[in-house]
Amino acid sequence: MAILARRCGACEGERGAVCNHGTGRDEGGEALLESGQMKSMISSSPSAAFRLAGESSGDRATAVAAVPLLDLRRQYASLREEVLAAITRVCDSQGFILGPEVEALEREIAALTGAVAAVGCASGTEALWLALVAAGVKPGDAVVTTAFSFFASASSIVRAGATPILVDVEPGTLNLDAELVRKRMAEKRPANLRAIMPVHLYGQCANMDALKEVAEEFGAVMVEDAAQAIGAKWRERGAGAMGATAAFSFYPTKNLSAYGDAGMVTTMQPEMAEHMRRLRNHGSPRRYYHDEFGWNGRMDAIQAAVLRVKLRYIEEWNRARQRHAATYDRKFAEAGLAGASSSGEVGAEARRKPVRLPERSPDATHVFHQYVIRAERRDELRKFLTDRKIGTEVYYPLPLHLQPVFAYLGLREGDLPVAERAAKEVLALPMFPELTEDEIGFVVASVAEFYS
Repeated sequence: MAILARRCGACEGERGAVCNHGTGRDEGGEALLESGQMKSMISSSPSAAFRLAGESSGDRATAVAAVPLLDLRRQYASLREEVLAAITRVCDSQGFILGPEVEALEREIAALTGAVAAVGCASGTEALWLALVAAGVKPGDAVVTTAFSFFASASSIVRAGATPILVDVEPGTLNLDAELVRKRMAEKRPANLRAIMPVHLYGQCANMDALKEVAEEFGAVMVEDAAQAIGAKWRERGAGAMGATAAFSFYPTKNLSAYGDAGMVTTMQPEMAEHMRRLRNHGSPRRYYHDEFGWNGRMDAIQAAVLRVKLRYIEEWNRARQRHAATYDRKFAEAGLAGASSSGEVGAEARRKPVRLPERSPDATHVFHQYVIRAERRDELRKFLTDRKIGTEVYYPLPLHLQPVFAYLGLREGDLPVAERAAKEVLALPMFPELTEDEIGFVVASVAEFYS
């Protein structure tokens, strides 16, 4: 018998290249371990090939030799014919930029999110810039956002000519803390405050009720960074339909992913959508006539066609991610490893656990773009898992206020302690719809072995 040892099909994260993490593949990408080799691995290390009778395997134990952080090949295998047909349709049309495919995707994304309109663009980063400018952010303004996110959340503010006001996050969810935003505005409110931009981190919406109150109190518009949160909800309102504008990313690692870069902005105001359509096309309302300075931020038709195929499955895939998260939770609890993070007091028993799970708000429908734990001795654990061919990533190792490029903001280590602590503890574990219960069991057993 030969057992396939899967590896990382593509690195999770913003860098995005297909990688060669782990071992077991030859240069052509094939990876077969013969049964004799597997028996040797099992006898030498219990976590080298974890055996668990999962739901999919019935009474037969299934061997797991490696678990990638993300395996896009599994998804492609199930969609190959549909995707190739969609790409062929675009090639046959010879229309490659914007056009009917993009327009159809825009309508479908607006329907999914509950927004009035959607505007396709070249990337999630481009979407953030469009969302900010359409919402009225201009040079000299200030925009409040989280200190714990991907770089583009803050760099897009700078690109719009504004200054990012970085605020700390909730200890439990790691989303922007509305009370700290209120405190910061009360103590030192910038005269030119224009917007508040929460990030729906890891696929869970920020507390939009509390943040909306703060925005209204201080006369700011709300812009959502929903790059990680397609299909997420807050009190049954979709991510993308709770601010003036909202930005989504379809980067290849996202829940809804393109075959390259692509993004989308949603809005509740049709006039903002029309403005963004001009901005993504060099500020041009019609060819070769320009009313303002825009950018080349147009979406490719091939990306739109691929996304339209995948969009039909996004709700099913998000439900699979939710099931996988529940399986992780259960197995961590059964192993006695995990306590819950909390935005309030954390009990002594939870503090003694080597692993903590970020808080899930009962008001949020979490879509688990990432399944993240907070781990003692995080870097040691990560190396241990890497040695066992388990993919992991750190989102994010350095808070935005400590990035050298933002030194001009005047924030120093110790100023935003929750984000700083999170950066030292968070670890993303394998999460994608096609993940198996056996693979989750192998990951949790390996974490248990490390802490034993």
